[in-house]
Amino acid sequence: MPERNQGELAPSGLPYDSPVADHVQALYQKHFRNPRRERAMLSSGSFFVTFAGVRVMTHMIRAGRGPFHNVSAGGKHIHHLVWGILLLLIIGYAWLLQIGVGLGEDRHWMRSTALLYGMGAALTLDEFALWLNLADDYWLPQGRESIDAVILFGGFLSFTTWGSPFFRDLGHILIHRISPQSR
Repeated sequence: MPERNQGELAPSGLPYDSPVADHVQALYQKHFRNPRRERAMLSSGSFFVTFAGVRVMTHMIRAGRGPFHNVSAGGKHIHHLVWGILLLLIIGYAWLLQIGVGLGEDRHWMRSTALLYGMGAALTLDEFALWLNLADDYWLPQGRESIDAVILFGGFLSFTTWGSPFFRDLGHILIHRISPQSR
């Protein structure tokens, strides 16, 4: 890597020796000016993390490990599909009311609803076989692993697609900071 001039700026527009947190904030503002792009990246990331987390938790519940357990009410098992549907209904209604759509409002609501949408979609799609077959066949081997892999990969691909310019610039800055040739 060629040696950098003292005054040369990173892709964030800041000097390379600025704190990493300042670079992250500047890059985020640069790459997510468009609220739709930010919403898509946040919901994709939330989907990916929630789906992966739910898979880990369900395996832990099944193995009897950790603090997690099934939720039941009146002797009926409440599937996480239910919580996903409720989240999707609430977020859909909020978006109908133009809450969290990023049109001239504080982006806090937009970010929150995007994250919750991704979570709701992951909780719902994780139990796709249940709503497709109307049977509790969550643990049957009928392609479960391939469905998990496809959904996880799709979530990761979507997240990285929407965030790729941001992650590329952040990687450039981080590599520059740890490279001995840049010192």
